[in-house]
Amino acid sequence: MALHEMKEATAATAPARDERIDDATDVFASPLSGEVLPKYRMPADHSPTEVVYSLLHNELLLDGNAAQNLATFCTTWSDDGARRLMDECIDKNMIDKDEYPQTAEIESRCVNILADLWNAPPGGAATGCSTTGSSEAAMLGGLALKWRWRARRKAEGKPADRPNLVCGPVQICWEKFARYFDVELRQIPLEPGATGLRPHQLAPYVDENTIGVVAILGVTYTCDYEPVADLAAALDRIQAESGWDVPIHVDAASGGFVAPFLHPDVVWDFRLPRVASVNTSGHKYGLAPLGVGWIVWRTADLLPEELVFTVDYLGGNMPTFALNFSRPGGEIIAQYYLFLRLGRGGYRRVHQACADTAAYLAREIQGMGPFTLLYDGQGGLPAVCYTLTDPAASGFTLYDLSDRLRMRGWQVPSYPLPPDRAETVVQRVLIRHGVTLDQIALLVGDLRRAVDHLTKAPPTAVADPQPGFHH
Repeated sequence: MALHEMKEATAATAPARDERIDDATDVFASPLSGEVLPKYRMPADHSPTEVVYSLLHNELLLDGNAAQNLATFCTTWSDDGARRLMDECIDKNMIDKDEYPQTAEIESRCVNILADLWNAPPGGAATGCSTTGSSEAAMLGGLALKWRWRARRKAEGKPADRPNLVCGPVQICWEKFARYFDVELRQIPLEPGATGLRPHQLAPYVDENTIGVVAILGVTYTCDYEPVADLAAALDRIQAESGWDVPIHVDAASGGFVAPFLHPDVVWDFRLPRVASVNTSGHKYGLAPLGVGWIVWRTADLLPEELVFTVDYLGGNMPTFALNFSRPGGEIIAQYYLFLRLGRGGYRRVHQACADTAAYLAREIQGMGPFTLLYDGQGGLPAVCYTLTDPAASGFTLYDLSDRLRMRGWQVPSYPLPPDRAETVVQRVLIRHGVTLDQIALLVGDLRRAVDHLTKAPPTAVADPQPGFHH
């Protein structure tokens, strides 16, 4: 082994004072890291970038692991190409179409691609736009329904002060729409054994003040499709009997990017003349990063002109229809990137892989013992929904099971079905792009161990009726 002698530093070899290592050069020895971070007031002065980044990075480790979040419909995995494009567009405001005309062009291309995917009438008559997500898109669709109904009522010399919207078990955005925009929401209760709206239920709820019927392609609670074509046929019969021409808006937040690839024979879209508009989430099964949704109307005349504003203070006259104004353009670019990179074949393979994984999980759940499947992941979204076969005899609840699974990092939601099936508590596992078969196999192992533990050591009663995941 070589021996080395220590040499005395000279003025020539000693580092300059500002190059010497001191405590402040280590992130976790910096002044800011020795303090509790400000929660309610801005600090008095600035701090180094790397210090603030590292402290916040560590704090965010307290969040759940997105890869184990089996509750969310939203994209949790993106490839490097999407990430690079998002980074390059971080400074682009998509609302400023005069300054960023190519981003506006790409948004238009996406609308056209979706109109074609959803079988809009030929000739380019469809119109649409991007939004921050499917909730905003749904509200825009609802506003168009209300404005068209009101214009028709006024033209007929009839009152237009009591609009209503008919639906089944919808996502909360429709309840928000009804409250914010003064529309009565007629939410039809679930029938025994049903998980969504059924055609024969419509007649008692639809009347001359109905602005539209919302059909769900991918029910939030159970992930199956409502029968849009059958709902349209029921409305045809109602019109023949009463003269009420009631349009359908399809909330295809997730199914709009699944059905065209996995279930092309399911007729739910603009092939049905009664379907006036469709919304979807680009950041769900559209695979784009969070922050983009879409709405398309089958023809431009179905979007009332009064709802479209023109602004000129960003450099040019620009039409806009949105609840939000300034928005980043990166998500739109990423959506178009995915359309180009995957194509129809790629989307089909991605979603088929998810559906195959859901089928595997359904088989495992079915054979596990205490569960009854409500939805096996086939014919709708790639997901599985199940309940306890005999809750009273199990000795534990699905909320207990959710709580137990969270000890291993899994986020699996438990919640009651909507009225009139609120006595049924279910669990739902969503299979998204990036959720692999191996990952679900690990979940199955943890699920078996959790059931075994809860069966052998039933939990004691707790004050909170939902000790696990709050949906």
